[in-house]
Amino acid sequence: MIKKIAVLGAGTMGHGIAETFAMYGYSVNLFEINDNIRTTVKSTIRTELQFLEENDFITEEAIERALENIQLYSELRPCVEDVDYVIEATPENIQLKQNLFKELDQYCKADTILASNTSSLALEDIMMLIGEERKKRTMVCHWYNPAHLIPIAELSFFGNTTETVYNEVENLYKKIGKQTVKVLKDVPGLVANRIQQGVAREVFSLIEMGVAAPADIDKALKFGPAFRYATTGQLEVADLGGLDIWCTVGDNLLSVMDDRKEANPILRQKVSENKLGLKSGEGFFSYPAETVEEIKKKFNKKLIVQLKASQNYIE
Repeated sequence: MIKKIAVLGAGTMGHGIAETFAMYGYSVNLFEINDNIRTTVKSTIRTELQFLEENDFITEEAIERALENIQLYSELRPCVEDVDYVIEATPENIQLKQNLFKELDQYCKADTILASNTSSLALEDIMMLIGEERKKRTMVCHWYNPAHLIPIAELSFFGNTTETVYNEVENLYKKIGKQTVKVLKDVPGLVANRIQQGVAREVFSLIEMGVAAPADIDKALKFGPAFRYATTGQLEVADLGGLDIWCTVGDNLLSVMDDRKEANPILRQKVSENKLGLKSGEGFFSYPAETVEEIKKKFNKKLIVQLKASQNYIE
């Protein structure tokens, strides 16, 4: 049974993963080599937990309990040598991850399960330098950002692990409120990111063609398809609407929709102009510096409302 957890990397994803496990009562060792990030991460987590408390998702007492469950480490070996499950959220660099997993294979207990948060690198490549027995206890466990608010967790079942190991990890994730997706084949992007990129490709194409303004395109998505997708999957939508209709519409539309194999030119142009979105103050929309924090809060509050609502229709 998984009782003690190590999270490697305290950045955007790692701190949220550690925060979530700690919030649900697990003892978490959080490893971070960057001194500045390591010394400020608990403050970051506290702020996020306080936001959850302000929006009636957790109690005030739960904040202190969660923070007490997190221990910080600057050295890898003492962080991982006595834990049952390790998940890394380090940069998407294959050499870095290969060397990291090699060290983990040496430092961790024989029965420790290793996991990567990657969605773009092949698990087989990540495991290249570890032993055959450890490969049987190694998985991809992919979270969505922000990790403490988005309830999905994509878990790999690529043939290297047993059903027993998979079930142990799946049970862990169910205990922290995650909706698990069992991924049977190692493809770039796994499931959710590939679906998201399919939508994004057509959205960027519509802007490129001048079909509608960015605000109206987002409105069409939010109050059209995404309105249903918040509670109903695509295959369920198709069944409810009639597969004959979906087949006809597909024949009529797919041949005239975007099918390019690379990022849209309008997106690439924005990047070249350093119009990166919220982080630079302008993307498809403008974000004055004095409004950035309020925009983030508003976005996260919508996710909390949606997360609460989703608990009412989980089957």
